[in-house]
Amino acid sequence: MPPHMGSPTTSLRRLAPRLFTLALAAVSAVVLVARPAAAFTDSEKKELGGIIREYLIQNPEVLQEAISVLESRQMVQDASQRSKAVGEVRQLLVNSPRGIVAGNPKGDVTLVEFFDYNCGYCKKALSDLQDLIKQDPNLRVVLKEFPVLGQGSVEAAQVAVAVRMVAPEKYMAFHQALLNGRGQADRAKALAAAKEVGIDTALIQKQATSPELNATLDESMKMAEALALNGTPSYVIGDQVVIGAVGFDKLKAAIAEARKHPPAAK
Repeated sequence: MPPHMGSPTTSLRRLAPRLFTLALAAVSAVVLVARPAAAFTDSEKKELGGIIREYLIQNPEVLQEAISVLESRQMVQDASQRSKAVGEVRQLLVNSPRGIVAGNPKGDVTLVEFFDYNCGYCKKALSDLQDLIKQDPNLRVVLKEFPVLGQGSVEAAQVAVAVRMVAPEKYMAFHQALLNGRGQADRAKALAAAKEVGIDTALIQKQATSPELNATLDESMKMAEALALNGTPSYVIGDQVVIGAVGFDKLKAAIAEARKHPPAAK
């Protein structure tokens, strides 16, 4: 599922102690410009802390404003770090033979999606991806199994890798059938989805002990770690990392931005 975004109240409770400490340090720094720390008695330091605490209690909106600024700065920092990481793993990210390519294989923009077959948000986001492919003939899509929601997810992803190995032309049909299926995905559900789209499950069963299964998932996990992905679905479009089921419009805007400012060739 996408990263949990706490409510303002939750964020306030979580960050208030830290912000109080920061506020105390900031005010103290200003005061110390005029008066060295050694000049304060213990009682004066305690009184100063009490004044700041009382002010924040009487004006809690200051904390909320500080939280907003702190979170915005953190988002900018995270985006910058992820953008740098994208450049470091780009070739493997977009051109690994272990990824499934959909849309236009020669498209001018590549969208990479990391997904989990048990992610409800990935199920909802499937239609966004289908619509993007239909409406953008120059969009290249790469799918990366990212099973982070338990053993069933790992089993389903292993079957998906086997499908890519034995019937790559039917992968997308399998992918859609499994994501659209009801209940928790696991090995049995994945095999049923493969059979539904006309894949000989005996061929899949033969791949059960193939090193390629875990090698593919390990590759996805390492890339996800390098990009600091903390939820599914997650997308990489150009230099931008997009976390969560943000919807068709935001994905389309990110694609337009990548088309306008393509990543520098490495």
